[in-house]
Parts: sequence; C-alpha cells; structure tokens
Amino acid sequence: MQTDDQDSVSTQPEAPTARPVREPTRVQREKRRFSWIWLVPIVALVVGASVLIRHWVNTGPVITVSFIAAEGIQAGQTELRYKDVVIGNVTGVTVAPDRKQVLVHIQLHKDGADYITQADSKFWVVRPRLGISGVSGLGTILSGAFISVDAPSKLDTKADPVTSFVGLEIPPEISSSSPGTRFSLLAPDLGSLEIGSPVYFRQVNVGQVLGYSLDDQGRGVNIQVFINAPNDRFVTEASRFWNVSGINMSFNADGFAVSTTSVISLLSGGVEFSMGDEGEDAPRAKSGATFELFPGEAQAQARPDGEPFELVFHMYQSVRGLKVGASIDFQGMELGKVTSIEMDLDADKRRFYTVVRGNIYPMRLGSIYEHIKSNLAGDDEPVRSFVSTLVSNGLRAQMQTANLLTGQQFIALDFFPGAEKVAFNASSTPLEIPVIKGDFDRLQQQILSIVNKLEALPLDQTVKSLNASLQQLTDLTKKLDNGLVPVAADTLKAAQQALASANMLLSENSPMTGGIEQLMLEMNRTLRTVNGLVEELQSQPSSLWRGRSADKLPEAN
Repeated sequence: MQTDDQDSVSTQPEAPTARPVREPTRVQREKRRFSWIWLVPIVALVVGASVLIRHWVNTGPVITVSFIAAEGIQAGQTELRYKDVVIGNVTGVTVAPDRKQVLVHIQLHKDGADYITQADSKFWVVRPRLGISGVSGLGTILSGAFISVDAPSKLDTKADPVTSFVGLEIPPEISSSSPGTRFSLLAPDLGSLEIGSPVYFRQVNVGQVLGYSLDDQGRGVNIQVFINAPNDRFVTEASRFWNVSGINMSFNADGFAVSTTSVISLLSGGVEFSMGDEGEDAPRAKSGATFELFPGEAQAQARPDGEPFELVFHMYQSVRGLKVGASIDFQGMELGKVTSIEMDLDADKRRFYTVVRGNIYPMRLGSIYEHIKSNLAGDDEPVRSFVSTLVSNGLRAQMQTANLLTGQQFIALDFFPGAEKVAFNASSTPLEIPVIKGDFDRLQQQILSIVNKLEALPLDQTVKSLNASLQQLTDLTKKLDNGLVPVAADTLKAAQQALASANMLLSENSPMTGGIEQLMLEMNRTLRTVNGLVEELQSQPSSLWRGRSADKLPEAN
C-alpha cells in the first residue's frame, strides 16, 4: 500500500509558476450626445402619425340610415357601395328609441362623401330578389348582403350635408343617372299595375312604372312612369296613355276578338301611349307633365269629351237595375253616365223618391254642339239654354232596360209626343229633366189593373159551384163503382163461357163438325143435279113438257 502511494505521488506533474499581471491602461473616450437606438421609436411615431393623418384625411362623416329590419347587416363586415365601388363600412347597428326601426351607422370615405350626403340620396339593402324585370342580387349569395346608394347626378354645393336617411325596403327600378324623363298619369284606380310594369310605344318596351300614390282628395291614383331616352322624345303634349293590363276581349259585327300586349302585361299590367292626333308636329312634353290614363285604347283614341254638364232626374218609381256608371243616351247615342243615386223625401206628396245625378258631354253631339255655340255665343250657358228648349219641345227622360238577362237599366233622353206638360225650372242647378215612367212600369200597371179586375170577379161563388160539381162527379163515380162494375164483371164472365162453348163446338173432333161436313157433301151433290137440269133446259127447253128424248146412236161412217 505504501508503495502504491509513493508511485502515485511521484507520477503527479509539477505546478506551473505564477506570471506577473500587467496593470490595465485606462483610455477615456468622448461622450456621444445622441444614440442611434432612438431612431426606431421615432420612425414608428412618424409612421403612426402619418397613418393617423392619412386616415383622418381620407375618413368622411358618419351617416345613419334607418331600416325596418337589419337582416343581413353586420357591423364591421357590411359595405356601402356606389356603382359597385366601396365608399364606406357599417360601424354599428342599433335599435331606434321608438323600437320601430333599426339604425345603421355607416362610416363614409372622404372621397365622394359630398355627393352621398345629399337629401335626395337613396339607400337600400342588396339581397337576392325575384322581380318583374328579372332576378337581381345573386352575387350576394356568396359575398353577403351590402348596402347600395343612389346619389343624384347633380351636386348641390350650397345645401348643407345630410347625415340621417330613411332606407328603402324595395330597390328603385332606375337610378337617378339613367337618361330619360318622368311623367305622371292620373287614373281612377290602379288596376293591375305594379312597380316595374312596362310602358309600351307601338308595342315596344320603352319605360316602366316607378311608383304610385293616392291623390290629395283620395279620388284617384297618381302613377309615376319613366320613359327611357331617346324614346322619351315621342311623348308629346297631345299623347294619350291607356291601360293594356290583362286580356282585352271585344265582340262586334266582325266577330269575337282577343288581344294582349305581352306575357309580362298579363302578370303585372302595362301602359301604352301614342303621340296623339298631331303626331310629331305636337310640342314635346316637359318632364313631370301629367296625363290621363284611359282604361282602354278605344277610350284613349276617342275625341275629347270636353267639360261635362250636370243633369238631375227625380225618379218616383223603382230604380232596380240602375247603377252608378249607367249610360245616359240621346236617341241611342251615349252622351254621358250616371254619377250618383240617392234617396230623398217629397214632403208635399208624402212619398220617397230617388235623385239620380249624371254628367253629359255636349261635345259628343259634334256639329250640333258647334252650331249651339255659334248661335248662342252671347249666352253665358249655351248648353243650358239648348237643353231647356228641347224640354219645352217634349224632351223627357225615361228609364229603360239595357239587358233583359241581367236587368240592367239606363236613362234614355228622347221626345215623347204623348208626354204630359210639366212645370220646368230652367234656372235650377243642376238642371232637372222631367221623367216619364218606362215601359216596364207601364207593364206593371197593366198587370196590376188585370189583377184588380180578377179580384172584382165573384171568385168565391165560382169556387163553391165548382166544388159542388166536383162533389156530384165524385158521387156518380162511386155509384158506377158500386153498381155497374159488378154487372159488367158478370157479363164478361158469361161471354167468356159462351166463347168457350163455341170453341168446343167448332173443334175438329166434335160431332157438329162431322155433321156439317156431311151436310156440305149432300148440298154439293144437290147443286150438281140442279146444275145438270139447268143445262138440259137450256139446251132443250121443250123437254119440260115433252119429256126427255131418247138417246141417239152414233151413225156409222
């Protein structure tokens, strides 16, 4: 063990000797006033400030658009587009304080904000829609709904910017920048017209219906139409518009006719117009001009009726079958229509009567109307004077039947020679025309007279006498049943028995039949003998008293 320890000690290396350490030399450097490390935050600050300034410069105002519902609108995702260019984004959607609408807040871009914030701007949500003009908004199936805006083409720099709008639930059919002209049509009712219904000129689609609304008094409908350029130049001041909705059917001397414009007009209605009688010579209609919408082409192309003249009729009989709109005819020509039917009380006669009012159009008389105007030029009301003259010469009103199947009635103005004279007030307003009872009322009176005559007959006595005669006939029938019928039955039985006996006697095997045959043979023989005697007497009459001569032998040859 010791040996191993010694060997291990002897094999260890010797420790190195220490070297002397040099003293460090101190070198003093100059202090720098700026560190390059500060360039990083300075650059970041400048970039951030530039981004903020750029964002502030490019950011427009915030506008608010109200909709009924916020379907498909999401804050931070829904865009505002103008002609498919993004000009803003939805930043928030809130419910209105009255909880009837939703408020959509949109951050506009700086570019274009001046023409978007105008009072005439229109906003709507673009979704897939199926309309009369076709399918629209199919691209939103993948991209999602967005808000579109239609701004007016002219910028009003003097008007203050608007930041609150009411959105449309239905997209407008045309944009404000579309070339064309708007017109207004007045109609008694809307019919089958809808927004987007086509407008035709010579059966070519040149426009469409933009909208409709009731007039201020609620007596008609104001329909807005748009005619595309350059076809709007065909709308003149003399143009006529008429409804071509559905199928038009007519029956006249030429036969049964059916006409329609297009399949779209069958579904959504349509309007057609013409240039009028003057054609291209008529001045062009101005934007916003108002025209009357006629129910059909025949009414539109007819001559103008002019100002109406009101008449009134007092009917003291039943007016069943007379309706508002019934025609007022003068010798078969329609002059006007019934406008109202009311009930009133005649205190003097203590009976009710019907007040029928109607309008006639004197211009439908043609040259007669021109003659009236020329001869009564100094009269304030030439039509009143003319009608008063006709009444004094026998003009009367009468309610007549227009259709026997439906019972419709109309008022006929005509001259009745046997009409009684009545008091007539030519200054009444409206002018009252005397009325005589119609043929149907006269027929009713005749029937009533016949009924009264029948009631005057002694019907009770006649019925009693007829009842007595019927009773006697009944008794006679009973007697015949009780007395004659049994006797007749016995007689029939006896006759049947006699016929049966005769049948037995006349049968082939009966003795009577054999005796009759023998008798007939004997009678035949007797007849033959008599026949020979007659022949003998005819050949030899003298044999009756001489007797029969002997037979002669034949001579030999």
